[in-house]
Amino acid sequence: MNRPLIGISTYLEASARWGVWDLPATLLPAGYSRLVREAGGLAALLPPDSPDLAASVVARLDAVVVAGGPDVEPERYGAVRDPRTGPPAPERDAWEVALIEAALKSGTPLLGICRGMQLLNVALGGTLTQHLDGHAGPGGVTGVIGTHTVAPVPGTRYASVVPAACTVPAYHHQAVDRLGAGLVASAHAADGTVEAVELPGPGWVLGVQWHPEMGDDVRVMGALVATARLAEPVIEPAP
Repeated sequence: MNRPLIGISTYLEASARWGVWDLPATLLPAGYSRLVREAGGLAALLPPDSPDLAASVVARLDAVVVAGGPDVEPERYGAVRDPRTGPPAPERDAWEVALIEAALKSGTPLLGICRGMQLLNVALGGTLTQHLDGHAGPGGVTGVIGTHTVAPVPGTRYASVVPAACTVPAYHHQAVDRLGAGLVASAHAADGTVEAVELPGPGWVLGVQWHPEMGDDVRVMGALVATARLAEPVIEPAP
């Protein structure tokens, strides 16, 4: 069985350390590629590049994952920067919006994770809440993943993949406010925070606010990979 090629966006950091080196780096937590592999796919990392190249990159992929990371620049959704919003990442914003737009235009299966879900919402004209308490780890401790319960909305694509409420690993302080054009909420936290969004229709477009790569539940990534596999061309073996 062919393994679909799943492109995953990455961080762009001015300084990263490994071994004896401290250099600029494009990087991604290993949980993303692990989750893709466990779901039956092959991971390809997509470091920030010229937005003009996004369509040609997406054309070579079977699915796209927009990963978690820094806060989306508030100017992108017409908001004044809250003092609690993190530093901007303009290269990532521009590149990942272009990836999202290319995936939507081409019908390539698309999964947004945390920041990726927020950027999907912004790319479709939605807005974000720039700060909320209680979702950034136990007791708000920096750099520690927390957990909370997420309940699916019956009848949605997400509910078809995860039909019952479950506990998810989460770390974020922003969330969807006004939904982007065409998006529907497909899961919520107990406090009403939108935890998943999707585009109804024939295409497979889903965003989740939590971090599945930090846990053991492969269902969401598995659904993306399964959809990507169905979209792959059939390659006949050589005679």
